[in-house]
Amino acid sequence: MEFSHFDADGNAVMVDVSGKKETEREAVAQGVIRMSRECFRKVMEGHMAKGDVLGTARIAGIMGAKKTSELIPLCHLLQLTSVKIDFESDGNKNEITAFCRVKTTGKTGVEMEALTGVQVALLTIYDMCKAIDKRMEMHSIHLCTKTGGKSGDFSF
Repeated sequence: MEFSHFDADGNAVMVDVSGKKETEREAVAQGVIRMSRECFRKVMEGHMAKGDVLGTARIAGIMGAKKTSELIPLCHLLQLTSVKIDFESDGNKNEITAFCRVKTTGKTGVEMEALTGVQVALLTIYDMCKAIDKRMEMHSIHLCTKTGGKSGDFSF
């Protein structure tokens, strides 16, 4: 098996994408944070002492996606054309699911940006709510879909 992030001597390298064709690329990732009933209620009612939790998490997730190449070694710096963070709440489970959709036209995909964006959004929710609930759990973080590029489309 050939690994693209290592040279013939086993040294880590950034993959050379200069010969690849630019295509439209999109990726969607999601993750879930589970919290106490009290914490969930305060988030959904907008009564957290630190302010608008989901609004702040949305901005943080967008920023996280934009900074992915600074956080993940060997990840290419991409010109992102769109980053969107959305949330769904489940009051029965006291869970919030974060979704991150990232687009670009380029030579490499945006899966890492989508995964980073969703994780940063969840971490921001945790940070803003930890005074109420330190037992929050983040789980089920995964790539949902990706389109574009040589490897084709993927759907979880």
